[in-house]
Amino acid sequence: MATIERLAAQKRDEIGTTACRRLRRNGQIPANVFGHQQDPVAVKIVADDLRPIIHGRAHVVDLNIDGAVEKALIREVAWDTYGKYVRHVDFLRVSEDERVTASVPLQFVGTPVGLQNGGIMEQPLHAVEVECLAIAIPDVFKVRVNELDVDDSLSVSDIKDIPEGVTILDPPESVIVQVVPAPTEEELEAELEEEGAVPAEPELITRESDEDEEESSSDD
Repeated sequence: MATIERLAAQKRDEIGTTACRRLRRNGQIPANVFGHQQDPVAVKIVADDLRPIIHGRAHVVDLNIDGAVEKALIREVAWDTYGKYVRHVDFLRVSEDERVTASVPLQFVGTPVGLQNGGIMEQPLHAVEVECLAIAIPDVFKVRVNELDVDDSLSVSDIKDIPEGVTILDPPESVIVQVVPAPTEEELEAELEEEGAVPAEPELITRESDEDEEESSSDD
């Protein structure tokens, strides 16, 4: 079941790149709230208040904007280049009886037996898309992988304990985790050789670009 956290926000008049940078330097995160055919609202949130909610896998929050509380879905989070700091958040207004789509992370539990038999575990999917009530978004789907041997795999259809009313939208046959044979030394060497291959020399440019031609003309 979804975890409903309370989060305080304040309306902001500061708009634009420079203003948002100033907010971040002061420990606040710029955000927007939209949806339900209402005008978008620009808000700011204390970074220390937002951080545990983002990292805690919350989907829906009770957003308190200057004393007015409304439920909002964390629709999109923009991170810095290194994926360490939150730069911006988009919230979507929702109601308790409204069905929404959301991404739910997969948590793989246990150690595949195939790892002891020379295999390696690959995870093609780290999350799945679901449709359900806004207040019923699962925090995580746990998937046991203990019995996976080399060349074994699990698909979306193998996800268990799906709450009533929750529909997974990903194709049932999509592989979420698999154990494959570890590459041989020959395969690794071939891959290294391919990565270290010298790229073909670029063709010589025999005429100036349009910009160069214009610059040359202007210099005359």
